[in-house]
Amino acid sequence: MSARPVLGIIACNRTVGVETAQAVMNRYATAAMQYADCAALIIPSLPDFMRAAEVVGRLDGVLLTGTPSNVEPARYGDGAAGEGPFDPDRDRMMIGLVEAVIAAQRPLFGICRGFQEINVAMGGTLRRDTSVSTALLSHHAPDETDFDGLFDHHHSVELVDGGLLAATYGTPVLEVNSVHYQGIGQLAQGLSVEARAPDGLIEAYSARPNGAPLLAVQWHPEWATEDSGESQTYFHLLGRALRGEL
Repeated sequence: MSARPVLGIIACNRTVGVETAQAVMNRYATAAMQYADCAALIIPSLPDFMRAAEVVGRLDGVLLTGTPSNVEPARYGDGAAGEGPFDPDRDRMMIGLVEAVIAAQRPLFGICRGFQEINVAMGGTLRRDTSVSTALLSHHAPDETDFDGLFDHHHSVELVDGGLLAATYGTPVLEVNSVHYQGIGQLAQGLSVEARAPDGLIEAYSARPNGAPLLAVQWHPEWATEDSGESQTYFHLLGRALRGEL
């Protein structure tokens, strides 16, 4: 039996009791391992103790997950304070990972914060008004919504004709969950739009920097993946990428 590819999944710094822990919500790891058919290792966001380049060469690809924290605005040239919480060590590790993954010609996938992070690491910017702007549809459920209800907040996305997602799904429109306060401001050079919300906000992009596949989405395919063939398809693409088939 041949060995399965190994996916690196970035961790967050989260408070557990009175201590700081490296944490990845199980749903990201289990969805990836099941539907991409891979093994996984957690990459700690401890940039004072390790460099991304030390581990990337031992992995077949990397996934940057969602998380409650936001990218610090200074990372994309915005001097405003912005809305926390922040995880500066994840920001630092993420930037190193994006650079190292591209240099090593490994696949890079992103979900929610990961989608925003890759754009920032490659020179793009974010906007922080996606739940309050009157020019946009609401991209986040009302604040009083309970946790499970957050993922019941949906909208459609239009897939770009000729893109990877349009070709994979064979449909021009997907219905996706929407759980984000921030979104793409300026798209980084080299990234190609894969999907947009009805208000024009970019919801997915792809690229092949240095020859390896990169695919990131603003929505959460890892949520209740077992109930959604479309969400499973995102991780099937990840599995193909890890095997050099994408």
